[in-house]
Amino acid sequence: MTHSNEKSASVSDTANEHRPELLAHYPVIHHQPIQWGEMDAFNHLNNVVYYRYAESARISYLHALGMFDGSMVTVLAQSSCQYLRPVTYPDTLLLGVRCKRLGNTSMAMEYSYYSIVQEIIVATAEAVVVRLDSEGKGKLPWTAAERQQLLALEAKFGHTPEL
Repeated sequence: MTHSNEKSASVSDTANEHRPELLAHYPVIHHQPIQWGEMDAFNHLNNVVYYRYAESARISYLHALGMFDGSMVTVLAQSSCQYLRPVTYPDTLLLGVRCKRLGNTSMAMEYSYYSIVQEIIVATAEAVVVRLDSEGKGKLPWTAAERQQLLALEAKFGHTPEL
């Protein structure tokens, strides 16, 4: 479960400046430096690390929406990652994150991992998060205001999630 009191150590932005064209339609860009200790035996970024990065990007997205204030509980229901190119140290990944589909109590999110060194998308991922009540026991629908806020943020970057 992801609780609202977690903080991201990396920088995220919702501005259009310093954003590669490949990430132009992602409202949140999460900046993630690669650490030496995250390499596997083949000197590539370990596959598990991509999931940690997606979690940080997801939290950055919820922060951008003002939905990570201590009152919201979400649980990860599904996640997948497609590795397109190996990533090595040193590098910084820019993770574009956006809502792909907004359900009644869930949100399907998509991520694109852009390598600053390679200047290309090196991985893509998807995740489904479900919003829960404060005890984490029952599903809780997004409010009309939350839905409107999310759709407005996405629209600023020329993206419209499925409803």
